[in-house]
Amino acid sequence: MNVFTVNDHLSKARKACAVTLLQSFCQLLILALSSNLVAGEREQAKRIHDRIAGVPASATVLDSMATDILAGDANKAAFTAMDNSAFYDVTLKNLAAPWTNEAMSSFVPLNDYTATVIGLVRDEEDFRTLLYGDVLYEGNSSLGLDPYSNANNTHYEQLEDLPSSLKDNLAKVTQSSRNNLPASATAGILTSRAAAKAFMSGGTNRALFRFTTLNHLCNDMEQLNDISRTPDRVRQDVSRSPGGDSRIFLNSCVGCHNGMDPMTQSLAYYDYEYDTENDPDGNAGTMVYNNVGFIDPDTGNRVQGKFLQNANNFEYGYVTPDDRWDNYWREGQNSLLDWDDGLPGGGYGAKSMGQELAHSAAFSQCQVKKVFKNVCLREPTDSNDRLQISTMVTTFQASNYNLKQVFADSAIYCMGE
Repeated sequence: MNVFTVNDHLSKARKACAVTLLQSFCQLLILALSSNLVAGEREQAKRIHDRIAGVPASATVLDSMATDILAGDANKAAFTAMDNSAFYDVTLKNLAAPWTNEAMSSFVPLNDYTATVIGLVRDEEDFRTLLYGDVLYEGNSSLGLDPYSNANNTHYEQLEDLPSSLKDNLAKVTQSSRNNLPASATAGILTSRAAAKAFMSGGTNRALFRFTTLNHLCNDMEQLNDISRTPDRVRQDVSRSPGGDSRIFLNSCVGCHNGMDPMTQSLAYYDYEYDTENDPDGNAGTMVYNNVGFIDPDTGNRVQGKFLQNANNFEYGYVTPDDRWDNYWREGQNSLLDWDDGLPGGGYGAKSMGQELAHSAAFSQCQVKKVFKNVCLREPTDSNDRLQISTMVTTFQASNYNLKQVFADSAIYCMGE
């Protein structure tokens, strides 16, 4: 072999080695990039699971979620996170519990209001029925708990103390079969025992309306105040000259009562009765309803006597004759709550009034904003967030008001944070 042949073989060998080294380097680079990509998807999966369930996921679940995200199906990954029992026992319970009491505390026992929220989400029901359905969730009969009672919360406290999850142990029943209300008088959580105890005890039932708009339309009375509406349905107990100054009523008080009182009239037949001396917290109280044919001794008709309390404050004020309600806020500034044009804007009783609230665009927007804050751990702050909220509202409506979809969309949007 001459020198030229040797050099030729060396040159070919060097080229072959160079190609081999390049291929090896490329393979290592691809492997490294792939590893980083998988690691990125797993981190996103972890963040989705942590935000939705509030607890770490198992390695198997993370692998499954990361695979779905890598395949472009982050929605499936989010729904996988919602399979975790902690989503029901912790996330949803903590979301709903503040809605059930005036202090807006999360540190309250499980009750029929909270359980019904959890059940409707679990079963992917139309979440609007929360405010008007003949629906209630309780513990499965197989659990051996004390039966549901309209006079105590024992059933739900026993259910909460069980080591098993609410995910597996809630049963859907008709509310009318449990609380002695006719089906036509049921209005979802508005007529739950927990809501009655918190918002119907004493007072004038305005508290129930106020906390419903606050919790489910994300608007308190300050935001809804509109002094331009007609005050013809403002009750007698509202002074027209508080502190001797009529300007306070005309420029402030009337702006809430002119819309609230005609709507709260839908609750005219309901009350929460308890022994104020021996049971000052009303723990053993009972929601009552004046059914057809009942005559209240204070009013001479079906209207609860509480609607006549403090009648001497302004004797020429409105005297409630029945449970006819009308939404004066369909006009004026509160028309921006975007009421459903397919509904009449008035009717009789809590059920149709609850439907009026639940079918407004404000209801959908409120649920989306609350879930966004719960999952993303912050309020919407910029134009991108506001656009996302708008998109999620549309998706919520398109999903037949399935609140799980809102949790999924929120978690996916914030999985990179």
